[in-house]
Amino acid sequence: MPAGGGEPPSRREYFKDATFPASDSSLFCTFATPLAQFREEITWLRPQEICSTPRLFPDNPQEGQIKQGILGDCWFLCACAALQKSKHLLDQVIPPGQPSWPDLAYRGCFTCRVWQFGEWVEVTVDDRLPCLGGRLCFSQCQTEDVFWLPLLEKVYAKVYGSYEHLWAGQVADALVDLTGGLAERWSLKEPGRNNDKPSSLSNVEQRTFRKLLDLKDQCVISCSVLSSREGASELGEFHAFIISDVRELHSSSGREMLLLRILNPWGRRCWQGPWREGGEGWSQLDPADASELSSQLQEGEFWVEEEEFIREFDEITISYPVTKEGHLQSLYTATVLRHTQKLLGAWVKGQSAGGCRNNSSFPSNPKFWLRVLEPSEVCIALLQRPRVCQADWAGRILAPTASRESRPALSPPGFPGKDYQAVGLHVWKVEKKRVNLLGVLSAPPVAGTACHAYDREVHMRCALSPGYYLVVPSTFLKDAAGHFLLRVFSSGRISLSEIKEIKAASSSASAPEDLAAGEWETVQLKGHWRRGQTAGGSRNFPSYPSNPCFPLSVPLGTGPRCIRVTLRQHCQGRECHPIGFHIFQMPVSGWPRGASSLLHLEPLLSCVPHRYAQEVSQMCRLSAGNYRIVPSTYLPDTEGDFTIIIATQIDRRPIRSQETLGQLLQEVSFTAVMKR
Repeated sequence: MPAGGGEPPSRREYFKDATFPASDSSLFCTFATPLAQFREEITWLRPQEICSTPRLFPDNPQEGQIKQGILGDCWFLCACAALQKSKHLLDQVIPPGQPSWPDLAYRGCFTCRVWQFGEWVEVTVDDRLPCLGGRLCFSQCQTEDVFWLPLLEKVYAKVYGSYEHLWAGQVADALVDLTGGLAERWSLKEPGRNNDKPSSLSNVEQRTFRKLLDLKDQCVISCSVLSSREGASELGEFHAFIISDVRELHSSSGREMLLLRILNPWGRRCWQGPWREGGEGWSQLDPADASELSSQLQEGEFWVEEEEFIREFDEITISYPVTKEGHLQSLYTATVLRHTQKLLGAWVKGQSAGGCRNNSSFPSNPKFWLRVLEPSEVCIALLQRPRVCQADWAGRILAPTASRESRPALSPPGFPGKDYQAVGLHVWKVEKKRVNLLGVLSAPPVAGTACHAYDREVHMRCALSPGYYLVVPSTFLKDAAGHFLLRVFSSGRISLSEIKEIKAASSSASAPEDLAAGEWETVQLKGHWRRGQTAGGSRNFPSYPSNPCFPLSVPLGTGPRCIRVTLRQHCQGRECHPIGFHIFQMPVSGWPRGASSLLHLEPLLSCVPHRYAQEVSQMCRLSAGNYRIVPSTYLPDTEGDFTIIIATQIDRRPIRSQETLGQLLQEVSFTAVMKR
């Protein structure tokens, strides 16, 4: 036995992760990347088999500098620089105090945390790492006996399904996963402009770029090249870099200069511009300044002047600084955004996937109240869940689809992400007590994203005065289903909630005087929702078919009948539940048998979204036939009593009244698209 007790390392039984094994299934997903050529050569070794004294972290920060291997995951490695800048972020992602190789308690596994769709989740892996010829073949640190980076890379590969899934991606996505915050992408090229011609940042971004002189030590700044150009071909294509420093200097002639130090994850210097080693740019500086800047360069780093940077690089990505308390700090004002709210939501095909504002169905999109209690700087972020089907670290399915295509990364402008919908956000200021939904949504929003983008997350920043705001996240295409997370960060106090009541234009059709224009026959049907029996909730839930179901028969006549259906809940002083109803047409084969079959039927008409109101109503024209009315609360197991009121117009009305009623019906039919 060795001194101090415990078993010798050679006899320890080390952990083997069965959910992410040391095999091809963890390396590859499609064999469609250049990584596939190494399939037969890659072996798996533990750190103590790679070097004699492995360490998790270096003593000197420079020894932990990132280096990219044969895996095309520069986007992820650039985001890892955020952890090198912030001890509290590093401790959040790699919890301190875990046993490592010299410890007797070490059993060959590490646990890291990754932010996923609103939550920090723990992911455990064993320490077997892919190697070629006995050396790490993917990411590694500047000193090869430091292993925090390759182990974190393995954790990230496990989350995404395989190493090959990391072959391409966006720096912004990885920054969010490692910080739980926000990241912005700025294009340095104007749309439609020749990329070989100089461009410039917008006024806002130019001011922010200067502001980064103050924030450079607190946040990660990455830059990328999307296509190679003459004079910078060594920068590569679709490659991401790290801006490791920003310095404001004066030339020997007194000219103000902004220099940026760039780190290439490939680990080699590739810049052939004026500020290359021995280049003519250095002659513009005072010799002492030139010597200082040159001495700071590590392997893979080079300096570039601001004008060259804007010309040669296509895009920059900036992460919002995160304070020790976990709050975001504004890139634009340095204000701490201390107040955070988040809610999950979904676009459901045929119900709440209304598409962009070009569609008349836009009002059916999910809607949220944002209450701002004091003048605030506000960031609103919309994060969509990828459509690609991939298993998480516990083997559960994250999102439905049959595709396992690798994620697009650093893609050319306009190239849609395969895993994502084009999404956007719009915000309207409203008077909550008096809201006409169609009137509000037809007016210009007070803020919104510039366009719908094929990004995992889009966000907008604005200054908002106190009051209520209507927030509407949408996909560009109608009926594009998906799940999303809405996050709001604010310098002042806020509250965020799902919409409770929107009085749409259809409310005019439910006024009592609507029935005065003709002769009507009214039927009242009473019912109740009971927990575990008839309180099935909305169509979002599999228990929906258990809701009460009422027959509606339209007799033969001269044509379609005008019918108004009203659902009135008996609140009796209690808070109203969100209620709504759907009208189904009886199939020729009769009403379906079996509880689940109702979920597969598409309603003919709907009175949704579910609203916090004592009464909801829908006017419509129905042809002769048999129908079913299914009233529901939004959530299952919500008990209550209700009355269904069916008013049917009798055929004896004069033609003139029918024309007037027809105009009302045309208005109602426009709002009938607001389906959940």
